[in-house]
Amino acid sequence: MAVTREAIIGLYRNMIRQSKKWNSYNYRTYALRKIRHEFRENKTLKDQEKIKDTFQFGVQNLEVIKRQVILGNLYGGRPLVIETKSTLNTQHI
Repeated sequence: MAVTREAIIGLYRNMIRQSKKWNSYNYRTYALRKIRHEFRENKTLKDQEKIKDTFQFGVQNLEVIKRQVILGNLYGGRPLVIETKSTLNTQHI
């Protein structure tokens, strides 16, 4: 059974969507960067067996991401400085 383009795009979107749920800035940015890199790198695959194996690996990683997001959010900490929004009053005189 061949993996369809729609299934691959759906996997990509689900992985991105799940990774954005991470509370930890470091894990979130790493996961997003890694997912984008891997999909770009494998974009030119032609061998159907290699595509199928890579797709199955992605499905397994999606399940890992889902579990890790749940666990990571259970034990959340304070947001990093990079994540906090500025509360400065920017009124003009």
